[in-house]
Amino acid sequence: MHAMILDRPGSPLVGRTVEDPEPAPGEVLIAVRACGVCRTDLHIVDGELTAPKLPIIPGHEIVGEVLATGRDVDRIAVGDRVGVPWLGHTCGHCHYCRHGQENLCDDPGFTGYTIDGGYAELALADQHYVFPIHGDYSDAEAAPLLCAGLIGHRALRMAGEARRLGIYGFGAAAHIVSQVAAFEGREVFAFARPGDTDEQAFAARQGARWTGGSDEAPPEPLDAAILFAPVGALVPAALRAVRKGGTVVCAGIHMSDIPSFPYDILWGERVVRSVANLTRADGEEFLALAPRIPVRTQIETFRLDQANDALTRLRDGRINGAAVLVP
Repeated sequence: MHAMILDRPGSPLVGRTVEDPEPAPGEVLIAVRACGVCRTDLHIVDGELTAPKLPIIPGHEIVGEVLATGRDVDRIAVGDRVGVPWLGHTCGHCHYCRHGQENLCDDPGFTGYTIDGGYAELALADQHYVFPIHGDYSDAEAAPLLCAGLIGHRALRMAGEARRLGIYGFGAAAHIVSQVAAFEGREVFAFARPGDTDEQAFAARQGARWTGGSDEAPPEPLDAAILFAPVGALVPAALRAVRKGGTVVCAGIHMSDIPSFPYDILWGERVVRSVANLTRADGEEFLALAPRIPVRTQIETFRLDQANDALTRLRDGRINGAAVLVP
């Protein structure tokens, strides 16, 4: 099969022909029809996430068709259309796995980070960590749901019942979660990169009530804010924007350092919390909800051999919505 491979963080991906993988017991072999390009992939390629398996095939927003199954596979059949998310394996016996917090597992596996992912024509996945794809989505349209959608959904739940919701960084996750927020009767206040009128216009088209730069204050206090932009300096900005008792949710897996800030913007029982990974329950809940809304993803497709171009455009902020590789 053809695959795009990261040999060394900080260097471009390299296209290679490699041996077709074969499913071990409990695994399924998937023909990759589409794979989303996520900001987490950037963090891996750029070396900001420091413990990848090397060499590694990135990609954890996989949609494809099951071609073969290993021994003891009993919940997935050949021909099924499935999605593969970031969480690729958990130990099942640590404290967190035993208490409904498998997203915090002490010995996890992550697709495209410690397990080869979907920047390839074929991929393997544990049968217990794949989801059926519902609705009339094309393969490419469905791909961003597997991380941008799932992590956005978990972040929205962490924001509680917030009616006035701020979103910092209006990319793939934000354009999905804003549709869920509108469906639930919430008002979205979108914060883009300062001076980025294209990003503000994109947020407005997704139904944001107000758009502005991340250096601006909203017109009224927010009940909660979600940070998708991996910029630590936005944490104090978001704390200033939320009301007393409000919540700031940091939704990325990596963020630059948070600068010191005065206690008075945290005081008043404001809360800062992070979102770490996802659970299979998150996936089942969101992937059933998305077609009911229905969530519509805005995508830009790239050939598999254009993966480096897609990553560069994402790094530079030149993707509105989500980039998707189509082998």
